[in-house]
Amino acid sequence: MDSKIKTICIIFCLLIPNILAANVSVPAIFGDHMVLQQNAEIKLWGWGKPREKIIITTSWSTDTLRTEPNNQANWSITLKTPLAGGPYFIRLQGYNTLQINDVLIGEVWLLAGQSNMEWSARMGIDNADEAVKNATQNQIRFFSVTHRTADFPNYDIDGSWIVCSPQTMIDFSALGYFFAQKLNGKLNVPVGLINTSWGGTPIEVWIPEKGILSNQRLLEASKKITQMAWGPREPGRAYNAMIAPMMPFKIAGVLWYQGETNTANPEAYTEMLQTLINSWREGFKTDFPFYFAQIAPYYDYSPNAGVKVREAQRRVLSVPKTGMIVVSDIGDTSNIHPRKKLEAGYRFADLALNQCYGFKEFPVSGPLFSGFNIDGQKVIVDFKYNEGMYVKGGILNLFELAGTDGIWYPAKAIIKNNQVIVSASKVKKPVDVRFAWGNTATPNLFNSNNLPASCFNSQKIY
Repeated sequence: MDSKIKTICIIFCLLIPNILAANVSVPAIFGDHMVLQQNAEIKLWGWGKPREKIIITTSWSTDTLRTEPNNQANWSITLKTPLAGGPYFIRLQGYNTLQINDVLIGEVWLLAGQSNMEWSARMGIDNADEAVKNATQNQIRFFSVTHRTADFPNYDIDGSWIVCSPQTMIDFSALGYFFAQKLNGKLNVPVGLINTSWGGTPIEVWIPEKGILSNQRLLEASKKITQMAWGPREPGRAYNAMIAPMMPFKIAGVLWYQGETNTANPEAYTEMLQTLINSWREGFKTDFPFYFAQIAPYYDYSPNAGVKVREAQRRVLSVPKTGMIVVSDIGDTSNIHPRKKLEAGYRFADLALNQCYGFKEFPVSGPLFSGFNIDGQKVIVDFKYNEGMYVKGGILNLFELAGTDGIWYPAKAIIKNNQVIVSASKVKKPVDVRFAWGNTATPNLFNSNNLPASCFNSQKIY
C-alpha cells in the first residue's frame, strides 16, 4: 500500500471513535439568534451518548453546569436567565463542542392558529410596503415551525431562528410582527416570536388526541370537519408534530387566532378551546396568559355559524388568565383575511401590556356582556369595560329580545349610565337578549378606548 494512503487510513481510523462519539445535540428551538425568556428558569435539553459527561456554560453567568445522558440518550438541565439583554452564547462540551451564538434574553411569545395568524405582508396587508421597509429590528427574532403532522408526539421540530429584517419580516406572521414591534417599543427588551400556525386547520388538530377521543361530545363534533386539501383534520396531528416537541420551552404567553374552519361545528368550540388551553399549559408546565382573537364578521359561512363561533370564543373568557381582542370594526365582511393586521397586532400588544406587564394605561377590551336585569318590558344590559360607551354613527342597532316563546324580535336600544336599555314592542315579557347576532353583523357600540363591543347571546345556546 502506498505510504501516503496508509497514513491517511491510520488517521481516519484514529478519528472514527471521536466521530462516533460526537453526539451532543439539542432541539432546533435552541439555536443561533434565539430569544430566551428573561428572569426565568429555563429547561435546556437534548441528546448524547449515555453517560457522556456534558459541561454547559453561558456568557451571562460564571456557573458551570454538568449533566449526562441517561440510558435513553436524553439529558436536561435548568438554566437561570438574567433580566433582558444580550447577545450571549451557550456552550455545550461533551465528546464534541456545540455553541449557540447571538442569544438574546427577553420576552418569548408563541403564535398559533390558522391563516389569519399565518398571514404575512407578502400575502397582502394594508401599508405593506412601508411596514416591510421599516422592519430592521435586531431585537425582534422569528422562529417559524415547518408544517408537519405526526401520529404520536415527536421529539423535535423543523425550523430555525432568524433576525427580523425587511427580508425576513415580509414572510412572517404580520400580526405577530406588529405585536412584537409595539411590545419591544414599550418594554425595550428583545422579543422572540415562535410561529406555529397553519392556514385552514381546525382546532382539533392542535389538541392532544386523547383530549378529543376521551370526550364523546368533542369526538362527535370533530367528525363534522371534512377532509381538506390544504391541511389535516385528524385530532392531535399538528399538536404532535408542531407543539409537543417544544414542550416545556419557556414562553411568556400564547396568541391564538383560529376558528374560521370550526364554523362547521361551533357548538363544541368553547370546550375545544378550553381543552387546548389546559393541555398546553400542562405541557409547557406554566400557567401562561392565553390571548385570542375573535374571528371577524364574514358573509360566506353557514347561517349564524360565524357568530356562534364568536360567542363560543367570548365564553372562553371564564378561563383564568385569558383575554380576547374583537376585530369586527377592522374586518372585511367580504374577505375572510382582513388586511388590517397592524391594528389587530397592536390590540394584542395592548392586552398583553395591560394584563401581563402591568401597564394599565393600555386598553384591554371593548364592552363585554356581563349580565342583564329585566324591568317590566325593558331589559337593562351590563358590560365590563363599559367606560364612555357610545354609538358610532346613527342609532344603536343589532339588539334583539325574545320572550317566553323564544322568538327573537328587533329591539330599540339606548345607552344610559354606561348600561344599555333594550325594549321591543312585540315582546311584552322579555326573557333573553342578544346583540350583533349574525355572520356579518358589525357592532356600532364602542367604549371610550374606541374598541367595539363583542356580540353576545344570553341564552345557553350550546
